[in-house]
Amino acid sequence: MNFLVTGGAGFIGSHVCERLLREGHNVWAFDDLNNFYDPQFKRRNLREVQALARPFEFVHGDITDASALTELLSSVKFDQVIHLAARAGVRPSLADPALYQRVNVEGTVNVLEAARKSGVKKIIVASSSSVYGVNAKVPFSENDPIFEAISPYAASKLACETLGRVWHHLYKMDVTMLRFFTVYGPRQRPDLAIFKFAQLISAGKPIPVFGDGSAARDYTYVTDTVEGVIAATKKEFGYEIFNLGESQTVSLSRMIELLEAELGKQAVIDRQPLQPGDVPMTFADISKARERLGYQPQIKIEQGIRLFAEWFRREEKARMEAGR
Repeated sequence: MNFLVTGGAGFIGSHVCERLLREGHNVWAFDDLNNFYDPQFKRRNLREVQALARPFEFVHGDITDASALTELLSSVKFDQVIHLAARAGVRPSLADPALYQRVNVEGTVNVLEAARKSGVKKIIVASSSSVYGVNAKVPFSENDPIFEAISPYAASKLACETLGRVWHHLYKMDVTMLRFFTVYGPRQRPDLAIFKFAQLISAGKPIPVFGDGSAARDYTYVTDTVEGVIAATKKEFGYEIFNLGESQTVSLSRMIELLEAELGKQAVIDRQPLQPGDVPMTFADISKARERLGYQPQIKIEQGIRLFAEWFRREEKARMEAGR
């Protein structure tokens, strides 16, 4: 089949592209390589995907450019679209909420419309655990009422979910929303905590810890998330929402301890106040994904941090050798 992956040069997107290529599909990655973080990371991801020597094409483009999407989808007969492109992150969304609305909400409208006009019947859209806000009920279920978003990023993802429902209702498109829970692993974005902390710990620099370290996250290893994405491509659901997490919470303090053990260095803690928009816990109820997708995460945090640290050390060694 022909797959379009928006955000295909990114952390999760590049892994999804690889997985689809290994299954024998034809894949197009659509990405603007923006400077939210150093574009060299995405270019490296693309080189790794291209090294598979499978039917893969990269298209440099922006989802806020409706004409670019329309042109691409009218020139290739895509069977499915996996829409991962977005401006990510709670804290950056506080600084530029209009950008998050434009890219995440208007961009998603552009993707849905281009898919509709070109006859694509199935689209998978990345959502986020952030939509649950400060949810008193744990674990978080897809049936929970979610009207308590506490950041522009979370609000933009809620809007995307609603838009997906509208396009299904009006045009009978098959739309699957996937709520990701704190994905980590090889190729992780450098702004995310695990990668950022690993760099700082390795350099002997302080790591910023907001609050007392008790904040807990449902850390999800990237290969588990990708398996959930691929499972969603296999069936038609009409309109559905699925949590993709590990269904296991890990405190920030525990995550730091695991990193320290794998890197062989003790972290220097720079204790800072809690940040606006941060939630105290994320915790996925994955029973629906288990039942409907056959989703069964495999990598617990101890193994995941070990695998990440092995990749991180290889990357640091390669970077140092390239800088000589």
